[in-house]
Amino acid sequence: MAQEKTKIEDYAFLSDTQTGALVSRDGCIDWLCFPRFDSPACFASLLGDTKNGHWRFFPEEKIEETRRRYRGDSLILETEIETTNGAVRLIDFMPPRGENPDIIRIIEGLRGKVPMQLELIIRFDYGQIVPWVRKGHGGLEAIAGPDGLILRTPIETRGRDLTTVALRDTEKYWRAWSEQFRGQGEWRDAVMRSLIVLKGLTYAPTGGLVAAATTSLPEQIGGPRNWDYRYCWLRDATFALLSLLRSGYREEAKSWREWLLRAVAGSPAQMQIMYGVRGERRLDELEIPWLSGYEGSAPVRIGNAASNQFQLDVYGEVLAAMWQADRLGIKLEEPDWALMVQLMKFLESNWQKPDEGIWEVRGGRKNFTHSKVMAWLAFDRAVKLVEDCGCAAGEHYGRWQKIRNQIHAEVCERGYNARRKAFTQVYGSDALDASLLTIPLVGFLPATDERVRNTIEAIERELMQDGLVLRYRPEQCGVDGLPGREGVFIPCSFWLANCWHLLDRKKEARELFERLLDLRNDLGLLSEEYDTREKRQLGNFPQAFSHVALIRAARILRDEDVLLRSED
Repeated sequence: MAQEKTKIEDYAFLSDTQTGALVSRDGCIDWLCFPRFDSPACFASLLGDTKNGHWRFFPEEKIEETRRRYRGDSLILETEIETTNGAVRLIDFMPPRGENPDIIRIIEGLRGKVPMQLELIIRFDYGQIVPWVRKGHGGLEAIAGPDGLILRTPIETRGRDLTTVALRDTEKYWRAWSEQFRGQGEWRDAVMRSLIVLKGLTYAPTGGLVAAATTSLPEQIGGPRNWDYRYCWLRDATFALLSLLRSGYREEAKSWREWLLRAVAGSPAQMQIMYGVRGERRLDELEIPWLSGYEGSAPVRIGNAASNQFQLDVYGEVLAAMWQADRLGIKLEEPDWALMVQLMKFLESNWQKPDEGIWEVRGGRKNFTHSKVMAWLAFDRAVKLVEDCGCAAGEHYGRWQKIRNQIHAEVCERGYNARRKAFTQVYGSDALDASLLTIPLVGFLPATDERVRNTIEAIERELMQDGLVLRYRPEQCGVDGLPGREGVFIPCSFWLANCWHLLDRKKEARELFERLLDLRNDLGLLSEEYDTREKRQLGNFPQAFSHVALIRAARILRDEDVLLRSED
C-alpha cells in the first residue's frame, strides 16, 4: 500500500539559482539535488520514503499549528511551529553560490520552551547509496565515492556569525533583484512571486532555465505519466525570457541568448527541443527501480527521451523570442542573425513534416495544427526582423514571406474542420486541443475571427472540466500513446482567460484568472496540472510554464501585453 505523502502544494521551493530543494509544511527537506538541478538527489524521500533521505527538525511534543511565508520578495522561507508549550521559527534558505552549494537552516525560539530533534538521513544517487560518516572540516562529513556533504551546526562549531552573514547576504541579493521590477496593480504580488520562481529555476552560470525543480511528480496519482523536468526546454525558456525581459530583467535575457547560441550550435537539423543546464545534449531516459514513486506513482524516471523528438513549435517560439527581444532593446548581433538564417533554412525544408507536437506525444508523429501555426510564427517573425532591421538576411525576405503565406493558407484549409466548426488537433481529425487557444495569442488570426471564436467555444464545451481546461482528451484522440488520465492543464486555463479577454468577455476572463490564482499554494507556487476532483496540484513543482502563463495573463488582462498590442 502506498505511503501517505505530503501533497505537492504543501511544499515550498528553495533555490540558489543553480539547484533547488523542496521543504514540506512541517519543515522537512524531502528533495535536494547537489550541486545542480539535474544532479542525483541526496534527499529523495519525495519519491520514496524516509530511508531514501531527508532532513527535518521537529519538536518532541505535539504540533498545534504551523504557519509559513517567504520573507518579502525572496526565497527565504520562514516556518513557525506552535506546540503546547511554546513556538519556534525555522528559517531555511540557500545563499548565493560561492564555490560550493549550501543550504542553511536556523531555529529561533519565539516563546516558551520547545525541545527540538534533528533527523538527517543522507542517501546519495537518488536515495540509494548509504554514505560513510565521519568528523572533519568542522562538522560531520558524509562521503560516498565522488559525492560528499558536510553538516555544520552551531551547537558544536559555534558558526553563528557565518550563518548571520549568509542570511544577510541572501536577503540583500533577493532585495536587489526584486527591486528591478516596477510593476504595480492588484496582481503585483502574484506576478512578482512568479518572476522569483523563474529566477529560482534559472541556472545562473549559463542562463538556462529548467522547466521544474523535480522529476517524476505524477500527472495522475498512481499513474505512469511521470517525467524528468530538470532540463531546459527551448519552449519554456523562451516564454520565461520574454516574461523576465518585459518585467525589466535584461541581464537574464542576455544570458539566455548566450545559452541558446551555445546549446544549438552546429547543424540546425540537430537542434533539440531541450538541453541540459550547460547545453548537454545526451539526456538518456532511464527508470530508477529502488524508488517507489510519489504516492506509488511509478516509474521514477531520470533523463527525458523527448529530447530526441522533432517539435516544429520550438522554431516559432525561438524566433518570436528573438524578435520580441530585439524590439525591447536586446538587439540581434551577427551570431544571432547567422543562427536565425540557419534555423530558417532548415525549417524551409522541414515545416511540412509531421512531428510530436507541443505535448511531446509518444504515439507517433502527426500533422499537429498547433505545430504548423508555430512554423508560420517562425517565418512571420523572421520577416518582421528583416523589416525592422533591414539588414543581414534581406536576400531571404521574399522567400520567407511566400512560405509564411503558404503555411497560413494550409492551416486555414486543413487545420479547420468545418463540420466540427473548430480548428482541430491534427489535420483531418475531429479531436480538439487546447494548444489552439494560442492562435489569437501569436497573431495568426484575431480572436474575433469566426473560426477562432468557434474553436474557443468548442474548447469551452468539450475540454473544460469543472471550469478549467484539459489539454485534450487522450481517450478521444489516441495520440499520446499512454494509459490513464491527467488533470486540467494550468497554462491552458490561463490561455482561455486571455482569449476571453480578447473577445471582450472581460468579466469571465477576470473570474477565471482569479480562480487560477486561488489554485496556488499559500506561498504562491504552481505545478503543471490540477486535479479538480481531489482538489490538489499535480505534476512537477514548481512549474515554470504555469508561472509564465500567469505573468502573461496578468499583462493581457491589464491590456499591457506588448506582443498583442503590436500585432493589432
